[in-house]
Amino acid sequence: MARRGCSNAVFASFNVLTLLLGASILAFGIYLGAPHHNSGSGVATTTDCERFLRAPALILGAAVVVVSMAGIAGACCRASLLLWLYLFLAALLIIAALCFGVFALAVTNAGAGQAVSGRGFREYRLGDYSGWLRRRVENERNWGKIRSCLAGAGVCRSLQSNRTFDEFVNDNLSPVQSGCCKPPTDCNFTYLNETYWIKPPGPSNSSNPDCDTWSNDQSELCYDCQSCKAGVLGNLKKSWKKIAIINAAFIVLFVIVYSIGCCVLRNNRRHKYTRVGK
Repeated sequence: MARRGCSNAVFASFNVLTLLLGASILAFGIYLGAPHHNSGSGVATTTDCERFLRAPALILGAAVVVVSMAGIAGACCRASLLLWLYLFLAALLIIAALCFGVFALAVTNAGAGQAVSGRGFREYRLGDYSGWLRRRVENERNWGKIRSCLAGAGVCRSLQSNRTFDEFVNDNLSPVQSGCCKPPTDCNFTYLNETYWIKPPGPSNSSNPDCDTWSNDQSELCYDCQSCKAGVLGNLKKSWKKIAIINAAFIVLFVIVYSIGCCVLRNNRRHKYTRVGK
């Protein structure tokens, strides 16, 4: 009897933990949907750029909350039907998390910044990334939203600190800053400041189409460049790596809780048969 009670208590405790985890994910999804502005400036923050994560966060958070509540109710009431429901839903959740993990690794495996001689930053090329990711950013509708978000978030304004050329080129720029806020190095533009560059006279000797796309208009810069799209994918790849680590920890936690749930269900059924036998 004590062993069964302990199993139910441990199972319920783990489900309280996953319930809190699910509630946190749900709150994060709600937070992403709320309007955010820099203090009093009315300028959208980079949170707006992350709203594509809102729907997955809401779905995952709600699913974890529902599964955890079924587990808590099944453990506290020793209800086999609720435990069966928990095990079924938890199995689906684990399979979905595994599929997402494999998919994330597959689409983010390709693509890396290219080191540039004499530069502290890397430069990014769209062709280095997987076709699935490229199609997402090359879609005009999707890129229009991302571009507007990057411009509104002031990603490039944060670079404007009147540094010398040597100070600038030795800086460790983020993928988005490298791709969207300056022309590619092979364009051979002359540096005036971080976001203002002078094109060489005459036709460009570079085959890079971004050399013609670059504009010193601070609302344009290289936001329509291929390098900017590649920089966005570079940032996305870093984010997905972090998500993959969290996803792996999530799978391990749910497999442990799932195993305990199987044990609890077996103990409850054994207890039921023992009572019937008496």
